[in-house]
Amino acid sequence: MTSTSVRRHKATGLVVLLAGLVTTGIGYAAVTSTAEASVPQASQGQLDQGHQIFLEGCATCHGLAAQGSSDGPSLIGVGAAAVDFQVSTGRMPLAAPDNQAPQKAVVYTADQISALAAYVASLGPGPSIPSASDVSTTDAELAEGGVLFRTNCAQCHNFAGRGGALSDGKYAPSMMNATPTQMYEAMLTGPQNMPVFNDKTMPPAQKQAIIKYIKNLQQAQAPGGLALGSYGPVTEGVFIWTAGIGALLAAAVWIGAKVR
Repeated sequence: MTSTSVRRHKATGLVVLLAGLVTTGIGYAAVTSTAEASVPQASQGQLDQGHQIFLEGCATCHGLAAQGSSDGPSLIGVGAAAVDFQVSTGRMPLAAPDNQAPQKAVVYTADQISALAAYVASLGPGPSIPSASDVSTTDAELAEGGVLFRTNCAQCHNFAGRGGALSDGKYAPSMMNATPTQMYEAMLTGPQNMPVFNDKTMPPAQKQAIIKYIKNLQQAQAPGGLALGSYGPVTEGVFIWTAGIGALLAAAVWIGAKVR
């Protein structure tokens, strides 16, 4: 009886442990979906318009049901924010698969982009398009934004937000023309090579601080007069070296000619 009692006790502990893990997983999923995933309400007419735009401009790569294919990823669950970012910057639709989708002229109108985003959002919960209050930088700290930018962004986007090269022909784009909404959407969705900075990884207040810092970079003046693209001391050093050596060679040639 003692042995049987011990075995039952161990089995009971295992059951309790499994029940606890299942409960924790369900709770975490519920909190995550509530905090970061939403399906915004849209009229049936807007959804129908978005579906038609999708079939005409997106289904070739992403599949008729947005399930993805060898030419494009699934769009189920990416949310409206991802669609708005990719389409409002002209990165989508893409003419052909490539290492990276470049920013180019926007194909669709604002109403068409909203309809397309609403349709894709209806396929599965995902990050929604940030509101005006989400991207407001009124209460954001500029200095904090600079620290966060240098810690999380400068390695790829350059310390001045001008972009930089990555591996395999990829690159981090310049942020000099990015809008606050596009910056927030990029942090929410992690387009292409960028990691996702959701609200658990980076709270909204920190996103707003980064946006404020980038806006400051966009408006910054070059006190020296010639910014050289703000690419940093290497570019400036090469320019000064090249110009200086060129000036010295010209002077040497001129002096030699005068002596002769």
